[in-house]
Amino acid sequence: MHHSDIPPALVRRLPGTEGGAPLPRLYRSEEIAEALGCSAWWVKDRARRGLIPHTRVGRAYRFTAAHLAEIVRLYEERPKRSVSSAPASRAATSPPSARTRAARPPELTTAPTPGRLRARPPRRTQYETVA
Repeated sequence: MHHSDIPPALVRRLPGTEGGAPLPRLYRSEEIAEALGCSAWWVKDRARRGLIPHTRVGRAYRFTAAHLAEIVRLYEERPKRSVSSAPASRAATSPPSARTRAARPPELTTAPTPGRLRARPPRRTQYETVA
């Protein structure tokens, strides 16, 4: 149900505004999580830590459509470089795992050991007796 479906007499208005702007719709963290495709726990955790914009109503976290848009902007990832500047070599079209393995220097399989390893003495015995 949108504001256009509600009779004008029943639409809540912001106090102190000239045109009587309608109050923004507040969404629960579960609704925001569904829109973002994540868990409600993630949304609440980020809000509690102050990492995403939100409104507190009592002990509950509430979000407006503007908050949702800002969350999407905050977590948006852009390409590191443009596609046109990428080299057109075979390595660019191979899977990432093949590229990373080929780029790494060979690792040493046998590390020199300084000698025989010894276990440290226990800090206390399992069943200490009180004398």
